[in-house]
Amino acid sequence: MSRGLEEKRMIVTASRKTEEMVTLVEKQGGACLVRPMQGTVFLAEKEMELQIQRLVEVGADWFIFTTGMGLDTLLQIAEKIEMKERFLDRLREAKVAYRGYKTYAALKSLGITPVIADNDGTTRGLVKALEAYPFGQQRVVVQLHGDAAPQLTEFLQRSGAEVIELLPYRHIAPDQEIAEKLLQEITQGLVDAVCFTTALQVQNLFSYAREKNKQLELVQAFVEQVLAVAVGKITAEAIEAEGIERILVPEHERMGAMIIALSQYMDK
Repeated sequence: MSRGLEEKRMIVTASRKTEEMVTLVEKQGGACLVRPMQGTVFLAEKEMELQIQRLVEVGADWFIFTTGMGLDTLLQIAEKIEMKERFLDRLREAKVAYRGYKTYAALKSLGITPVIADNDGTTRGLVKALEAYPFGQQRVVVQLHGDAAPQLTEFLQRSGAEVIELLPYRHIAPDQEIAEKLLQEITQGLVDAVCFTTALQVQNLFSYAREKNKQLELVQAFVEQVLAVAVGKITAEAIEAEGIERILVPEHERMGAMIIALSQYMDK
């Protein structure tokens, strides 16, 4: 196996499958620290029940789905309160847009044909596709996965839409001691790369840095010395939104592929 990470220090900000990533890094000669920035996830079931009931009553002009898992969860909740078919009827009456291939697969399994798809798997690509449609006086339901999508929401609101956000999952902020330790490790140049596996990890880190008035130091560290690594396009988009252009993204959006790509990059 390649030893492209020889004497390199990595940080992984994930909370899942971290042992696998640590093992991969160590097999290639590197050291890997785990600094979870995801926080705890819980299901906002009662709130979703009320929102589904309301949507069944009033309907919507548009439904925009951003994760297949989120769509599946909404349907499970609707089924639990015996409203699944009525909820699906509302989907079929409306225009539907989506982001991501997993979301498309979930919609296809329901026999729902979207009118809009992102062109590159990102929120930016989805917004670009939506620009061709009028949203004035339209009720638009946006399914999210526990974190906000301000770029999408702000576009719809500027376009005159009434936006209803469905967040079936909620994220509790990560441990502040871990966030502080990670911030110091990056800004002091104590690591060579930081691997992010979700956009939320990026957002949590930069949100904490802003609270501590160290956002500029954090950006500078990534620009000048610490490599930002993203598991896929959506995570990379979140990093880029913070003003960082040097981002390593693997061709295949998998954690293992991310570590291999990092090893190859460091071995140049």
